[in-house]
Order: sequence, then C-alpha cells, then structure tokens
Amino acid sequence: MGSIDDYLDGLDAADRDEIERIYAIARGLVPDAEQGTGYGMPALTYRGKPLLSVMRAKKHFGVYPFSQDAVLAAEPALADHDHSKGTVRFTADHRLGDEAITALVLARRDQIDH
Repeated sequence: MGSIDDYLDGLDAADRDEIERIYAIARGLVPDAEQGTGYGMPALTYRGKPLLSVMRAKKHFGVYPFSQDAVLAAEPALADHDHSKGTVRFTADHRLGDEAITALVLARRDQIDH
C-alpha cells in the first residue's frame, strides 16, 4: 500500500475528512512524524518506526498505534470505544475524541523515544 495521501485519495469525502482529522492531531503532537508504512499500512512514522495508522473498514474506522502498551496507556480515554490490544475501533456516529487520539499518539511517541 502507498502513502497516506494515496490512501486518502481513494476514500469518499466524509471518510477522508475523519481520517485526516486524526492525522492532523497526530502531526500537531509529533511534528517530526513523516508518511511511511507500518505492517503494510499507510502510517505516520517517527524516528523510523510506525507511530499511527488510521484505516477505514467496512463498518468502522480502525486506529493502530502499533503498540499494546499505547492502547493500555490510553485506556481511560477509550472507555466508550471498542478496543483490543493493538486496535481502537470507532464509527462516524461515535467519533474518537481528541483526548483519546492525544493519549494514543503521545504514549506511542514516548515508547519510540525510549
């Protein structure tokens, strides 16, 4: 799969807007993040490691911070969302809040920094 921009170009406007919103928050928190891939998915990378990917699935969006520990660190902000060890799922009707995105991104960034 190609870059984030390539991936976004193939989405409908509403899905693209939601995914771009999450990437914009992540880029604001980690300005050194770059487009790349992680586990074959378009992702933001930081210091050569995958930071965050956001993908559209058939019935939901998936946020992948590439770390079970990042999900656990953000768990208090994820109480209203379905999540597992490496994925957070949400729908357009029940968006992932800025607090949850911030918690995921900062937890993953901190892991990469250490």
